[in-house]
Amino acid sequence: MASSDVHVRICGQEILKYDLEIKALVQDVNECKGPQAELTELNSKVKEKFNNLRMRIQDLEQMAFEQDKESDKQAVLSEVEGHRRQMLSNQTAWRKASLASKLSIDHFEKEALLNDGDSALRQRKMTKEGIAQNSSDITENLMSISRMMSQQVQQSEETMTTLATSSRTVLEANEEFKAMTGTIQLGRKLITKYNRRELTDKLLIFLAMALFVATVLYILKKRLFPFL
Repeated sequence: MASSDVHVRICGQEILKYDLEIKALVQDVNECKGPQAELTELNSKVKEKFNNLRMRIQDLEQMAFEQDKESDKQAVLSEVEGHRRQMLSNQTAWRKASLASKLSIDHFEKEALLNDGDSALRQRKMTKEGIAQNSSDITENLMSISRMMSQQVQQSEETMTTLATSSRTVLEANEEFKAMTGTIQLGRKLITKYNRRELTDKLLIFLAMALFVATVLYILKKRLFPFL
C-alpha cells in the first residue's frame, strides 16, 4: 500500500507539472503576434503537452482501480476527475487563445499587404522624379570622377618629373664618385711608388756607408799593420 501511495503522489506531481506547462504555453499562444509559423509551432507544443497529460491522467486512473481500499480508490478517482476538468478548462482556454491570435495575425498581415500596396502606388508616382534625380546624381558623380582623374594625371606628371630630376641627380653623383675613385686610386699608386723609392734610397745609403767603412778599415789596416 505504501508503494502504491508513492506512485500515486509521483503521478499527481507529474500531472501538476504538465498542467503548469500547458498554462504557460497557452499564455504564449495568447500573446503571439505572428508570424503564423510561430503560432503553429506553439500549438504543436501545446498538443504534445496535452497528450502527455492525458496519458498520466489515465495512469492515475489505473492506479485508482488497483487500490486495496474502496475509500482510497474513490479518493484517487476524485482526483482524476478534478484533473480531467482542469484539462478541459485548459483546452477551452487554448482554443480561444489560438483563435484570437490567428485572427489578430491575419488582420495584421492584411494591413501589411494594404500598406505595401499603398507604398507601391506611391513608389510608382515617385518613379519619374526618382529617375530624374538619379540621372542628375549620376552626372554629378561622373563629373566628380573626371575631376579626380584629372588631378591624378597631374599628380602622376609631377611625380614623373620629380623622378626624372632625381635620376639625373643620382647619375651626376655616380659620375663624381667615379672621378673621386680614380683620383684616390692614382694617389694610392703614387704613395706606393714613393714608399718603394724611399726604401731603395735607404738601401743604397746603407750600402754606401758599408763600403765607406770597409774602405776606411782597409786603409787603416795597411798603414798601421803593414806586416799583416
